[in-house]
Amino acid sequence: MRLWYSLSACRSPDVSPKISVEIRASFELGRMLGRGELVGKLEMLWEGLLDRGDEPFDLSFPPIRGVCPSLTLKVASVIACANDGSRLFDSIDDCRIARDTDVGHIRLSEYIRRRGEVHILNDAMNRFELVLDQCPVDHPDHAAALTNLAWARLQGYIHKDLRGIYITTSLLCDALALRPRGHPDRPISLYYLTEALIWRYSYHVTTVDILKSAQLCYELLPLCSEDTYLRNIVIGKNGVDYVIRACNNLPIDASDEGIYLQRLVLELCPLGNQHHPSALDKLANTVKARFQRCGSFDDLDQNIQLGREVVSMCPEGYPNRVTYLINLAVSLRRRFDRRGNSHDLDEVISLYEEALPLRPVGHEYHDASLDGLGRALLARFNECSDIDDINRATGLFRKALASCPFGRPNRDTRLNNLAAALVTRHDKLHASDDLDEAIDLCRKSRLLLKQDEHPERHKNLFNLSMALCSRFVQTRKNEDVEEAIGLCQHSLVALPALHPDRYFSYTWLKEAYLSRYRILPNAVDLSLAVGNFRLASKHPTQGFSERIKEAIQWARQSEVYEHESALEAYQTCLDLFDNHVMRSSIISRRNAATAFDGAQSLPINAASYAIRRNDLQRGVEFEERGRNQQWSLASRLKTPLDDLKSINIPLADKLSELSTCLSDAQNSTGSADRAVADRAAMAYRRLTAQWEAVVAEIRNLQGFSRFLLPPLYEDLQVAARRGPVIILFASEYSCNAIIVSASGQPHHVPFPSLALTDLEILKKHFANVIRDMARVGSKESRTTLIALLRTIWDEVMLPIVNVLQHDLKLPSHSRIWLCPTAAFTSIPLHAAHPFRMNADRPGREPCLEDLYVCSYTPTLSALIRARRTMTTRVTPSFAAIGQDRPDAGQGTVLAAVDSELELVHKHVPPSVKYTHLSGNEATQASALEALRCNTWVHLACHGKQDRQHPSNSRFAMRTKPLTLLDIIENDAPQAEFAFLSACHAARGDEKIPDEEIHLAAGLQFSGFKSVVGTLWEVDDAVARHVVEAFYENMFKNLDQGVMDCTKAAWALNKATYAVKKKVPLEQRIGFIHIGL
Repeated sequence: MRLWYSLSACRSPDVSPKISVEIRASFELGRMLGRGELVGKLEMLWEGLLDRGDEPFDLSFPPIRGVCPSLTLKVASVIACANDGSRLFDSIDDCRIARDTDVGHIRLSEYIRRRGEVHILNDAMNRFELVLDQCPVDHPDHAAALTNLAWARLQGYIHKDLRGIYITTSLLCDALALRPRGHPDRPISLYYLTEALIWRYSYHVTTVDILKSAQLCYELLPLCSEDTYLRNIVIGKNGVDYVIRACNNLPIDASDEGIYLQRLVLELCPLGNQHHPSALDKLANTVKARFQRCGSFDDLDQNIQLGREVVSMCPEGYPNRVTYLINLAVSLRRRFDRRGNSHDLDEVISLYEEALPLRPVGHEYHDASLDGLGRALLARFNECSDIDDINRATGLFRKALASCPFGRPNRDTRLNNLAAALVTRHDKLHASDDLDEAIDLCRKSRLLLKQDEHPERHKNLFNLSMALCSRFVQTRKNEDVEEAIGLCQHSLVALPALHPDRYFSYTWLKEAYLSRYRILPNAVDLSLAVGNFRLASKHPTQGFSERIKEAIQWARQSEVYEHESALEAYQTCLDLFDNHVMRSSIISRRNAATAFDGAQSLPINAASYAIRRNDLQRGVEFEERGRNQQWSLASRLKTPLDDLKSINIPLADKLSELSTCLSDAQNSTGSADRAVADRAAMAYRRLTAQWEAVVAEIRNLQGFSRFLLPPLYEDLQVAARRGPVIILFASEYSCNAIIVSASGQPHHVPFPSLALTDLEILKKHFANVIRDMARVGSKESRTTLIALLRTIWDEVMLPIVNVLQHDLKLPSHSRIWLCPTAAFTSIPLHAAHPFRMNADRPGREPCLEDLYVCSYTPTLSALIRARRTMTTRVTPSFAAIGQDRPDAGQGTVLAAVDSELELVHKHVPPSVKYTHLSGNEATQASALEALRCNTWVHLACHGKQDRQHPSNSRFAMRTKPLTLLDIIENDAPQAEFAFLSACHAARGDEKIPDEEIHLAAGLQFSGFKSVVGTLWEVDDAVARHVVEAFYENMFKNLDQGVMDCTKAAWALNKATYAVKKKVPLEQRIGFIHIGL
């Protein structure tokens, strides 16, 4: 707004000179039409004005639209001069446009003051229409003329003296179009149009009007300076405040436009605004509605993130806090149902527990709060089998039912949920009273659901079917199972093809057929059960976690009943698990892998089934695919792109960039702060979607159709190019080995007298004897160890050696690679030894390491990847890292570390750049840098395997430890060899026994092609003997002085033989080689 005044002085010999001041105002900051709106007049004597001297003084005027205008004036003497502006003022006064505009303003002001005298309004509009006629489209005052006429029409509309609001808004839209962004009068045009749209919305309630108003306010607010008149009226109760309230009261619109509107509203009421929580909640509900319509997990995650923000800004005592708590709980429960994350379920329970006291007995929604908490506890019982959860859930459902008397709309749901809890408790505790009560409750609930089209009717059918199935198992009354089957079939008729709950219809229909098959064996029932297994596990709109559980159950039952669908079941499991788990970070992948009962052993059982069907190639593919779960996405992110770059450089660069972003994003997904973890997971999934889109594009290129897909047998066979790879399988169904050679078919080696339980016992015996020998080193313990190694030779390695010698004709001292799974990963297979004399000739029988040079590999893909990256060689460099005095809590003092590093330095060729880190210099950061920048590394320190969280397994350093996760994320593409002279550097994950997840494997994954590590604790004073002998052999007879990491297995074989008299057996066999 701008103010100005015009002065006129009158002189009379009889009267003291006076000055007359006329104050006018206009919102127009650019070119002005007319003299603006009269704010007030003031007359005063010259003497009074001059008496004020140089001091400024204020002049106040009557209120205008609730605002009291004022001016600050100051008197100053100036030299009299001709009034050059007189001609301008005279010309304006004589101007017809200005005169009509001023008259129009005067008449409009009179109309507003008097209210109801329509002829005054008509007079004002006539004047403004005359002006508009004289200001055509190309006239500089056309926009102002449009605005004046529209404003007059709007006043008539507001006072109900005039119709035609659409004409008014059209005029104001035309005026706004003539004042583009940057025009000084665009703010006032935005304001007038907003005002008109708000009034139009208040009468006609057209959503598009309030949406447009929100857009205009969003543009207008930043243009209004703080504490100005325009800003005050814009943000007032009839401006932005009204727009916010109106938008928040609109029905939920899950379209993109509806979500865009709610985001605009949120921008209009920033943090601290009274409407901010409600606007945030409305946006959350809108996003949730889009998730329910479209099924995008990004929408669900965003809904939860917004819900957390709402709850966080509403402290205890805030009126709507309980509503926000419940909304967040419902969304988290929905996500749990689809992803199976136990943290979500625990948070749901916590939220309901906080909300319940806020809806006490007598509250309208007390029963709903009880029911919500009960359902969450029931879900947790199904996951964890804690009896307290099911008993508490049952009690809450009883209270909810008691709080929902006859006539209440949700009584049928309360009956149904109590019935579900009773059936679940019966199946766990076998209380027959629970079952009878559950059936009675289901039938009562069904009576209340008289209409077949009731949206919740199918849930009642599920629960009644479930209860009747359970009773059939007890009573064997055929009518119960017949009714159960009929109920499930009826529920399928009632549900659309893609409804998520069809999954439960398939599940309970399968259960009914299986129940009848177990009691009355009929192949048709088994086939029908399998058909519903298939439908449930492949139902596209149900969450991955539920479908994985069903697929695992399908595989188990197919094994139990020897059904031919077992192979399909296993394939489905692995496909689902890939989709569910492989999109998560390394940490959450492992959590997911251990969350499903049976998932840990699933890959090895799948391979076992294929082997039992004599499909050895499929067995190898299953084993590789399953054991790669922990590393697969991460290994894909490190895939060399040389071949792709030769075809399409931009696509290769794009994939490389996204792979780097994904690797960087993995760490933050493990945050203990659930809100932070959720945001990180959302970002991670968005990156994953982009990465997968690029991979799909690459697969369309000629020759890249299987890019990053699970490898086929012919792809994996390349791993055996330098020697056979022996995969050892330990499944509950069979124990055996497959030998993969460079050509031809794989060879099967059965272990008929060995069961998984036998291996588990052997594993425990090994662990116990190694622990005992570390403490006391008795002769009895060594005898036990020898007996165990002899058992491994006789039962496992001798049958394998027979195939290597007689079928493959493998020469002595050739390289072989061991790839153990499950219980085999904790057994020192390389140390298998007969410990007896030859029966038919002099001398002792040879052991495995007398016959062949043994190495390990976590997967065949790891071996292939290491060989592929060996094609590029760089100038060698060697880093020796030792930490003899780690910080408190990381281990005891290691007295022999410094002397060990001196031994290493002595053997490193003098031409090789050598870096030494020890003491205070051996920190986590410096160790990572050394791993990244050197081709060869020797690490002498404490190593600790974390059995609960293998990614936290670590090497002890100064300040903080060097973890497995640090190593995995460390990119060392030029690295070649690492010697880990530490404890537990090559021991695997007990929770996922099918995978070798340890420090040595992590180093190999980060880029080191060849690694020596230890299976268990090794005394540092003893280790130096192995280290010395190893490097003596490693650097002996170098070809043109070039260090070759592929000699490491041979050097270790020679070293352990050389130190037999210096190093005890249990310490000597603790060293193993991994990789090339």
